[in-house]
Amino acid sequence: MSSTLKTLRLIADPTRARILNLLRREDLFVVELQEILGMGQSRISTHLSQLRQAKLVSDRRVGKHIIYTFGDEGGSFDAWLGETLDLALLEIPEKEDDEAALTLSIAKRRDKARAYFDALAGKFGKTYCPGRSWKALAETLLKLMPPMVIADLGAGEGTFSQLLAQRAEKVIAVDGSEKMVEFGTQVAKENGTSNLEFRLGEIEAPPIEEGSVDIAFFSQALHHAEKPEVAIAAAHRILKPGGRIVILDLLKHQVEEARELYADRWLGFSELEVSRYLTAEGFEEIDISVVDREADPPNFQTLMAIAKK
Repeated sequence: MSSTLKTLRLIADPTRARILNLLRREDLFVVELQEILGMGQSRISTHLSQLRQAKLVSDRRVGKHIIYTFGDEGGSFDAWLGETLDLALLEIPEKEDDEAALTLSIAKRRDKARAYFDALAGKFGKTYCPGRSWKALAETLLKLMPPMVIADLGAGEGTFSQLLAQRAEKVIAVDGSEKMVEFGTQVAKENGTSNLEFRLGEIEAPPIEEGSVDIAFFSQALHHAEKPEVAIAAAHRILKPGGRIVILDLLKHQVEEARELYADRWLGFSELEVSRYLTAEGFEEIDISVVDREADPPNFQTLMAIAKK
């Protein structure tokens, strides 16, 4: 009876209940639990130690790291434990967010190819090789892109829009700054880029016809939006069926100075936040990952999200 009462007391703690719920779905490393729960290592390790002593979880070494499993060393547990845990979770509002974050975490773990290319990217350009550059690579990839109608939302002066226009059927560059729109329009005219049109407007309400574009692109623009979820809803509106949204933005950070230095409204976004925005608007085939990390402090990271309407 004392063992049962101890188990009930352990499950009664919301954090331990959340950990157990995650571990019965997937074996996890401490760092993964940290990322999913948004808690420090010390706090999570303390809870894991208590759960391990009660044989509600077990651990094993994988290389240099420890991975945790739901149940005892054989992975077994009393049937009533799962039912009791389900009842406890009914009172924990974070349950659904935890499970969504778990899906993202496991996808990142399995993306070994991404890790390989991240390592390669860190070396690219450090050793001089005649003719090899990021610009040349970008130009090559653009040539492979089929002609499409693209909305560059929050385009600024239109540097990226100019690049896209080399291959796109049409690029509609939207920005809320009248001076940016005037400058971009003038540059496009001087370069003879007839398939690039600048329009004045906010990214939460872009002046673009419903269902008219193949790609809606936010390049470091979403963190300037007053309401990011409204901007994403607007992108969904202007996309054709089967069209795609592409988001490049900062991963959530704590550099408060960015609000003054760069007029940032938001200090980046977590992968879970972006996933939640996209899911709420009905986007499918959501793919989110961190694609870059700056070498110099404060080591801003870039998040990329692609999804289909």
